[in-house]
Amino acid sequence: MITEKQYLEYLITQYQNLIYSICLKSVGNPFDAEDLTQEVFLSAYKNLSRFDGTYEKAWLSKIAVRKCLDYLKAAGRRSIPTEDTYFSQLPDQQSSPEDEYMLTDSDARVRALCMQLKSPYKEVAYAHFCQELSVSEIAHRTNKNPKTIQTQLYRARAMLKKMLERSD
Repeated sequence: MITEKQYLEYLITQYQNLIYSICLKSVGNPFDAEDLTQEVFLSAYKNLSRFDGTYEKAWLSKIAVRKCLDYLKAAGRRSIPTEDTYFSQLPDQQSSPEDEYMLTDSDARVRALCMQLKSPYKEVAYAHFCQELSVSEIAHRTNKNPKTIQTQLYRARAMLKKMLERSD
C-alpha cells in the first residue's frame, strides 16, 4: 500500500519539470515560477484524498494553470498598468525570434547571477536553475542530505531575488 506522502513524492519526481515550465511560461519569472510550483504540489497533496488517480498529468497541469491565473490576477490588482506598458505585458501567442533571444538572454543572466553567489549556494543554484536538477538529484550528486540542499536552495533563491531587484 502506497502512502499519500510516497505518492506525492512520485508526483513531484515525475512532473516537477513540467509544472515548473508551465508556471515559468505563465509568470515569466523563474523565482515566482519556483514558488508557484511548490504551491501546486502543496495543493495537490491537500486534495489527494479527492483525486481518483487517473490523468495525473492533466490534474496537476490544471492546478498549475489555476495557480498561475490566480497569481497573475493578484499581481494585476497590485499594479495598475499605464497605457504604454499594458500592451507590452500582454502574452504573445507564438514564440518569435525576439522571444527566443530574450529566453536565451534570461538564461545567461540567471547563470551569471548564480555564479556570483558564494559556495555552496553557487553550486546548488547553478545545478537547480541552470541544469534544471531537482533537489533529490542535487543531493544524490553531492552526497548531501536533501533537507540541506533545500535549505541552501531556499537561501540561494532569496539572494538571487535580492540581486535581481538591485539590478532592475
